Amino acid sequence: MNILYLSCSPRGAASESHRLARNIIDRLRRHAPEAVVLERALGGGALPHIDGSYATTLAASHDSPTDDTTGTLAVSDALIDELERSDALVIGTPMHNFTVPSALKAWIDHVVRARRTFDVGREGKLGRLRDRPVYIAVSSGGVFSGDRARQPDFLTPYLKVVLAVIGLRNVHFFSVEGSALGAQALTDARACAERALQRHFGRADAVH
Repeated sequence: MNILYLSCSPRGAASESHRLARNIIDRLRRHAPEAVVLERALGGGALPHIDGSYATTLAASHDSPTDDTTGTLAVSDALIDELERSDALVIGTPMHNFTVPSALKAWIDHVVRARRTFDVGREGKLGRLRDRPVYIAVSSGGVFSGDRARQPDFLTPYLKVVLAVIGLRNVHFFSVEGSALGAQALTDARACAERALQRHFGRADAVH
């Protein structure tokens, strides 16, 4: 089993999203002790945004495709190859301004690529990747779900839609919310996330 882990927080290993994501990975490895984890740190500007070579490739027609492999197009190819080789994807991400951080958006722009990870037909976009479990560990300073929600959530619906475009529909969200609301709120949020993980990974089909 190959696990691709995207670490998206600029705080790295000190972040709540990283802590939660590592918890998920530990549980996956209990089900599959032979699992190999490839970690790609995206936070802190580690990944370049797409450039002109990438944009030119996407703008090329089916009749005149470009074979340009310079610039970030090569980065895109490498990131897609990593994703294709994975059997499970784990994303550890903070919520920034109600949605995904720019680091994760940069990765998405690289891997959600016409004629490479999805096609466009009469029925709309059709993903080309085989589906696999996707586990998304979200940390937020405020509360965005449940009865105590006090802020909008554009992260969850966006990730569901954009991952489905490339064929990834088996998506599971876990969150630590309210981390900026004091020590007790953080302790409670961690406990809530732990219960959610226990419910999910306690099922017989947890990793499918």
